[in-house]
Amino acid sequence: MENKIVVAVTGASGALYAKRLLQKLEGLAVPQGQCSVVFSGNAKDIWAYELNEEFQEGSFPYRVFDRRDFKAPFASGSGGYRTMVVIPCSMGTMGRLATGVSDDLITRAADVMLKERGRLILVPRETPYNLIHLRNMTTLTEAGAVIVPATPSFYSQPQTIEQLVDTVVDRVLELAGFGHQGFSWGS
Repeated sequence: MENKIVVAVTGASGALYAKRLLQKLEGLAVPQGQCSVVFSGNAKDIWAYELNEEFQEGSFPYRVFDRRDFKAPFASGSGGYRTMVVIPCSMGTMGRLATGVSDDLITRAADVMLKERGRLILVPRETPYNLIHLRNMTTLTEAGAVIVPATPSFYSQPQTIEQLVDTVVDRVLELAGFGHQGFSWGS
């Protein structure tokens, strides 16, 4: 079965994580139709602020869906998408997911991933966590999601911000079923 993936970008700080994931998917030759993208209401504003560039549709070979488009193929289990990454994942989005609120395409698609027993990978970029954050993460983990905090590692001795970010993104790609990427401990 093909690995169709949804990449959702929310308004949490950490737009570089999303950009690097999309770049790496493109580098892995994930074709259009196998990867779809959706932004939350203010994610493009955060992208522009943090990366000093506007997100341009067409800069990646993937279709970008409006967050209100419930006709997107991944809004239903019959669409065949079995993997979703929310990167970065805001605590507001995580809270809505933990309580089953499907008020936009991101939360609907994540709900579909959980009900279809697909891979839902959430990459929160927040610190510190409060008790509500932790309980929401526990609820989502118990429901089948994988929480991958945007906490980079230093084993590979990264020399640039991109290399540091890639320590998280490579792990996400591995968990999403794209094989081992990047540094491997003990190799």
